[in-house]
Amino acid sequence: MKAFERFVLIDDNEADNVFHEIMIRRTGFTGDILIFMSGPEALEFFRTDELSLTTCIFLDINMPLMSGFEVAEEAAPLIAGKSSIVLVMLTSSGSPDDMERARSMKIIKGYVTKPLGTAAVSALLEGAVPTFDGKS
Repeated sequence: MKAFERFVLIDDNEADNVFHEIMIRRTGFTGDILIFMSGPEALEFFRTDELSLTTCIFLDINMPLMSGFEVAEEAAPLIAGKSSIVLVMLTSSGSPDDMERARSMKIIKGYVTKPLGTAAVSALLEGAVPTFDGKS
């Protein structure tokens, strides 16, 4: 896979989004960073965008309206078969149950506990997907 051209942050916490955008930029990433404050807003984007750019989606678990797991389930048919799209849970939950649930969902490729650090972003930019051990 070629380097990511875009990051998508899906999280209802504005402060986390600002911080995570800063961490992504600190790695030298100059591409697009899109921020969605809710699952339905992000799903609407996935339905209307061609999804042709190589994209890393960071998805929070605990959000109102729809959980990150619900968003992932609805997004799965929209991004299935697109090897240029990588969905990673980015959450404050270190729960083994949440990690196992994420691991069991084929669409979810990795799991990172907040806060997102530059090491995790750099690894992604180099082609490594975070593991399901909850470490960033």
